[in-house]
Amino acid sequence: MVRFIAFILLCIPGVVAAFGIKLMRDTVFDDFYSIFFYASIQFIVGLLLFIGGILFLGGFIVYRDRKKHKESKDKQQKVE
Repeated sequence: MVRFIAFILLCIPGVVAAFGIKLMRDTVFDDFYSIFFYASIQFIVGLLLFIGGILFLGGFIVYRDRKKHKESKDKQQKVE
């Protein structure tokens, strides 16, 4: 159950990044949302959402890899 909740929490930044791509794509194809006053604001918000989502996912992967690598080093030292 805990792994499922963690998976759902990791999906949220992916959805945010996908929505950012959609906002940027809509700006390019002249489809604007009424909450944004200018097309450039919509594009910048989409870019920030995309970058934020990708950075979160990338940071999580780097953190997990470093943690696993550290554990493997500890195990190697105990064996020697």
